[in-house]
Amino acid sequence: MQNIPEIWRVKRYAVPLQRVLNMKVMKTRTIIGILLIVAGAWKLANLWGIIDNDWLWRQPWTAYVAPALLLYVGATIIVDSYRRDPDQWLQRPLPIGEDGKRICCSVHYGGDEYMYHGETFHGARLDAFCGGIRMDLREAVIAEDEEIDIHTFCGGIELFVPTHVNVVVKSRSFIGGIGNHATHTADPKAPTLHIVASNFLGGVDVKN
Repeated sequence: MQNIPEIWRVKRYAVPLQRVLNMKVMKTRTIIGILLIVAGAWKLANLWGIIDNDWLWRQPWTAYVAPALLLYVGATIIVDSYRRDPDQWLQRPLPIGEDGKRICCSVHYGGDEYMYHGETFHGARLDAFCGGIRMDLREAVIAEDEEIDIHTFCGGIELFVPTHVNVVVKSRSFIGGIGNHATHTADPKAPTLHIVASNFLGGVDVKN
């Protein structure tokens, strides 16, 4: 072994390592399938007396953490699905009243998309229950400060805002949050969008 060149030893271990690095990451459906198989095998082993895991479900933290974790995983899969496949979004007309004031949008178990094409924006309330809302304000007319009130439960909101406005975020979230990726303008006279979000196992993404 001492006569083997050092470069051969490097290649010998580098090739398997390169194959590992080139492996594709498992898809979400594959991971879910594995978890379901493990959960089913675990339950059968408990029924047949091979293992005893009843004590685990009698713990106080499992009574709350397990359902919350399942809700979070389900909401994440739904939101990520709509982000990866834009064709799933159902384009809706803007629910603007005769007075042209604040709009209210609500979605349940689906994905709705609202786009502004020169209309004046006067604030909005967005509610997402086990679904998602995408609102595009990049072509909206925003002349003064406005507020967007958001409530999510196992859902998500995606907001596109114009670059000439500032965004101020206030969030009250439980196992969720809001991401503000919008640019900040230095113009002191620029209007401000005040986003007030309440998320329960949900999230909001703000960007340009």
